[in-house]
Amino acid sequence: MKSHLYHLQLNIDFKNLKFYKDLFEFMGWSTIVEGEEVAGYSSGEQGDLWLVKSDSNKSQDYDDIGLNHIALRVDSVAYVDSIKDFLEKKQVKMLFDTPRHRPEFAWTPTGTYYQIMFKSPDNILFEVVYIGEK
Repeated sequence: MKSHLYHLQLNIDFKNLKFYKDLFEFMGWSTIVEGEEVAGYSSGEQGDLWLVKSDSNKSQDYDDIGLNHIALRVDSVAYVDSIKDFLEKKQVKMLFDTPRHRPEFAWTPTGTYYQIMFKSPDNILFEVVYIGEK
């Protein structure tokens, strides 16, 4: 059997849609659809992300049972840094002393795992990571 991730759905406060749209456009994702209560974006590679209007004002803490974070992989350390700069211009703070290299997660002795972590306006934890040669 062969399978892959098809899509993720995030329920968000739709007043924050611009944050996600700007981020995913900056990262090269394409718009599938944008409506009054749903928006879909495609990486063109490994799946889609759907944002759906939520009428609830409750959010999940990433340490609770359930989703911890969403990791988005990029092709270089420079891309991680450019996304960090993009987010910081929007007053988004980096978390957990990132950006940083995480040698304990590198797949090879000459490789690196370089990441940033941040929360979206809806309290969803995201990671952007480069995995590869230093």
